[in-house]
Amino acid sequence: MTSTLDHHASWTSRDVAPLDDATVARVDAWWRAANYLSVGQIYMLDNPLLAEPLHRDHVKPRLLGHWGTTPGLNFLYAHLNRVIAERSQSTLYITGPGHGGPGLVANAYLEGTYSEVYTDVTQDTEGMRKLFRQFSFPGGIPSHVAPETPGSIHEGGELGYALSHAYGAAFDNPDLLVAAVIGDGEAETGPLATSWHSNKFVDPLSDGVVLPILHLNGYKIANPTVLARIPEDELLELMRGYGHTPYLVSGGFEGDDTADVHQQMAQVLDQALNHIAEIKQAARAGTLTERPKWPMIILRTPKGWTCPSVIDGKQVVDSWRSHQVPLASARDTDAHLTVLEEWLQSYRPGELFDATGALVEDVAALAPTGDLRMSATPHANGGLLLRDLRLPDFRDFAVDVDSPSSTVAEATKVLGQWLAAVVEANPDNFRVFGPDETASNRLQAVFDVTDKAWAAELLPEDDNLARAGRVLEMLSEHQCQGWLEGYLLTGRHGLFSCYEAFIHIIDSMFNQHAKWLKVTHEIPWRRPIASLNYLLTSHVWRQDHNGFSHQDPGFIDHVVNKKAEIVRVYLPPDANTLLSTYDHVLRSRDYVNVVVAGKQPAPTFLGMDDAIAHCARGLGIWEWAGTEERGQSPDVVLGCAGDVPTLEVLAAADLLRRHLPELKVRVVNVVDLMRLQDEREHPHGLSDRDFDTLFTADKPIIFAYHGYPWLIHRLTYRRNGHSNLHVRGYKEEGTTTTPFDMVMLNDLDRFHLVIDVIDQVPGLGSRAAALRQEMVDARLRARQYTRTHGEDIPEVRDWVWPDVGETGTEAGGPTRDRVSATAETGGDNE
Repeated sequence: MTSTLDHHASWTSRDVAPLDDATVARVDAWWRAANYLSVGQIYMLDNPLLAEPLHRDHVKPRLLGHWGTTPGLNFLYAHLNRVIAERSQSTLYITGPGHGGPGLVANAYLEGTYSEVYTDVTQDTEGMRKLFRQFSFPGGIPSHVAPETPGSIHEGGELGYALSHAYGAAFDNPDLLVAAVIGDGEAETGPLATSWHSNKFVDPLSDGVVLPILHLNGYKIANPTVLARIPEDELLELMRGYGHTPYLVSGGFEGDDTADVHQQMAQVLDQALNHIAEIKQAARAGTLTERPKWPMIILRTPKGWTCPSVIDGKQVVDSWRSHQVPLASARDTDAHLTVLEEWLQSYRPGELFDATGALVEDVAALAPTGDLRMSATPHANGGLLLRDLRLPDFRDFAVDVDSPSSTVAEATKVLGQWLAAVVEANPDNFRVFGPDETASNRLQAVFDVTDKAWAAELLPEDDNLARAGRVLEMLSEHQCQGWLEGYLLTGRHGLFSCYEAFIHIIDSMFNQHAKWLKVTHEIPWRRPIASLNYLLTSHVWRQDHNGFSHQDPGFIDHVVNKKAEIVRVYLPPDANTLLSTYDHVLRSRDYVNVVVAGKQPAPTFLGMDDAIAHCARGLGIWEWAGTEERGQSPDVVLGCAGDVPTLEVLAAADLLRRHLPELKVRVVNVVDLMRLQDEREHPHGLSDRDFDTLFTADKPIIFAYHGYPWLIHRLTYRRNGHSNLHVRGYKEEGTTTTPFDMVMLNDLDRFHLVIDVIDQVPGLGSRAAALRQEMVDARLRARQYTRTHGEDIPEVRDWVWPDVGETGTEAGGPTRDRVSATAETGGDNE
């Protein structure tokens, strides 16, 4: 495949003049060819070029797909091909109406790309038959613009994200045009309505250009669309209010001349691209003083354009009836079979394809060449363009730890200092995304080296706003997610930091991206891209002032539902483990990495060397925290995952050491949550032998978990010791209260964990009855203190891991700075 990346002509201007007749004919022929192939995919099993009269056995038994939006997508594709070839303009085509899948497949086939990546789908009659047969057919391809479609980064099955993906692709791609088609049904979604404001975050100098094309065909599945039914001047003012210069094209309705609408589209495209070129030239010359009014196009055409106008006496074109399959009985009734054959013949396939089934040379000449073809652009296969990040050594940012909890640090603030160095070392392919929370999430150190991108009005009192910042903040989780996805899918790196409770807003967007990654693993020509990395903070246990509405750790449960080869969940317990974890996830490919970490001051338990070893294993015994001796089996295992649960487990272990020194306690901390799962279920999973070695097969396990406790049961249900597992976590109890009162509300506190040990260790109940009562009293005392003083009781608030001498443990007890390597886990399991 010829590469033109190094010699594209960027943002050239051309005279705006009517197309000559030959060019109009060529554009129209391409459009007809794409329409013919699209109809063929929906309906045809055989007889692809109508070499014989159409028979019912030539038609698929199950007619699936969407026709209504497809002819408009094909029309735009044909016209974009003309300007791309003339201007050598690198272009990515994003189709918000992703159910127009047959059109994008058809155009990739016409350009030759489809046959290059699927060599059995050749550009001849037999290849066309395979192209038709595979569409929405068992063992074939989906009906949407899926990962299998060359040139696509946007599935479009769930509407609303076309523009956010488009802008994500344009950031840091100064020579890229992203033609983003927005369906008028999609335009009614909240995320799409918000994403019009993405133009306030574009730097005309260093970013590419998104050309939004609002395709008004009037109808959704069963209803008219809002934007198609408001007055034209109101629609134009809406687009101007969003900061665009709208250009209008309308045609294809009864009585309209097809040649006229081709001329309209051609002239508007040239005007819009000339407008863009002027903005780009002014930016490069330094004469652009105001935010540009970027062009956008409104294309008004009838829904189902070019299909039979009336079927069974009912209007189909320019009606909701053309949305999916207009001829639902083409196989079952002679009348519909005849209509289908007439429909296919209306495109005059004999003029478009030669006797072998190949596209005739004159029509094929409309397409650009090499990677200028929209179906072949490397920007739609981002792994081809991906460069490794230059990552500074995270060890240089470590928190010094003389002994466990001897140093207090804000974990995400420490991470922010490292991320600042990452931003500085990668000035054109790494960005931080977040909904107005970068500083709130303690990542503010990045503002020492960059600003927040902002192309709207700037005032003297604004802080950290600039045209070319590396941080993108908008108070819309949808936009942050969409921007990042577009950025990653086109070959760059980034992270999304968010309050834990509100990451749920993008649950379905995460679903789509995870599904995309899962499918691309099975497509050899799709190259790996950088992982989608979340940093979830301001988490459930430390929402001291926001309260119950901000307390929800359930995103982890949602993520774990996806394929094991895609998802990873990390719960680093302190600043040093967070640094090690994030260095790892930024190096990874083709995963969704969820990292949950606190932003409040908290103890640092592990020095950096121990933190690295612990993270590489994913979990391990903290010998310094337990009271078992090597070679002995513990009486009880205290497990923990998450920073606050770890703190409470260590405090419980300290209480047990003081009050039940004869009890052999093992403490196991989990960083990589998927290590708990069976190795047959997840690539990171432990073998049964290693799980039993760490947690035992027959001793009580008291497990303190960051999120909803049933997830731990779900991950471990096949383990030998599952019946001995007792999990504490968030159980939907919360309010605006102190940190320790919050854990007490959910029975995750140290006192309750000690009670659990007493209740679950055989024979301990009666012997430790007095201690159990003391723990109950301690909970009451702590609760009353918060109600009286408005803060946590000092013995909890000021607790740190004690020196060995303070615990009453004899000399020769556990050391503090060593992490056990009990399980044979084979490194980081990537």
